[in-house]
Amino acid sequence: MKLLHVDSSINGANSVSRKLTKDVVAQWMADTPDTQVEYLDLAVETPNHFSRDAMGFRLPPSDQALTEAQRSENALSEALVTQFLNADVIVVGAPLYNFSIPSQLKAWIDRLAQAGRTFKYTEAGVVGLAAGKTVIAALSRGGIYSNSEAGRAMEHQETYLKTVFGFFGITDVRVVRAEGTDLGADSRQQALETADRCIKVLATKAFDPETADAAA
Repeated sequence: MKLLHVDSSINGANSVSRKLTKDVVAQWMADTPDTQVEYLDLAVETPNHFSRDAMGFRLPPSDQALTEAQRSENALSEALVTQFLNADVIVVGAPLYNFSIPSQLKAWIDRLAQAGRTFKYTEAGVVGLAAGKTVIAALSRGGIYSNSEAGRAMEHQETYLKTVFGFFGITDVRVVRAEGTDLGADSRQQALETADRCIKVLATKAFDPETADAAA
């Protein structure tokens, strides 16, 4: 089994989402010790934001007409989507920045969203091609968004990640959430304790959704 550990926070050692992903991976390894882990830090190895040069996915055998920039961008996209498809489990750390995910994480996802690789178009509609994987999204939020209609309407982090991974055909998307981390020491401690309880349930190979709901 292969696990891809992805971080995207720019806050280094002070990052809550980085702590969560580290704990998720540690818990998974305790449950499944023979797992191979590969690490990707998008704050350090940030893909270029999607551009016209990056539009040529799945190059034809002859690419002499492409510019050097196009060849370079396509090589990067190929490396990232291959790394993603080779993983059985993907642990993604995503802080909430301005109601959404970091642009570094969005740039990575833009490289993964390739017709013919992670999804395809059919007469019956879109079909995801990355089925069978597990995604564990470790989310951090300075405020609290999950317990009100207004908060949920402002949040485009968890909803986006569930949508895009579902679009890729992944039905096993698990969420660890620490919110209210900037609302004082007590709120932060409570958020981390709640996340820790969720990790102990979610970051295991054998997963019971009813138990996870109770832990959350």
